[in-house]
Amino acid sequence: MSPKNTSDKLVYMANQIGKAFVLKPREQAVADITDHLKKFWEKRMLVQIFAYLEQGGQGLDELPKQSLQNLRNTTQY
Repeated sequence: MSPKNTSDKLVYMANQIGKAFVLKPREQAVADITDHLKKFWEKRMLVQIFAYLEQGGQGLDELPKQSLQNLRNTTQY
């Protein structure tokens, strides 16, 4: 199944990042995913995924969802 819209693509990308860190301890994985998103995602991508998260974040895996919540709580956009 390929992503249909931008939100779907961002969810897919976030989940792929999460899978790269899934074998680490939970706290470390969340911190590493958060760091990756901060370093490599553009502001417009973060703004859009934060808005999607506000609507429930359906489809986001647990690790990237927690990482995005942490990042949203510490970032001014």
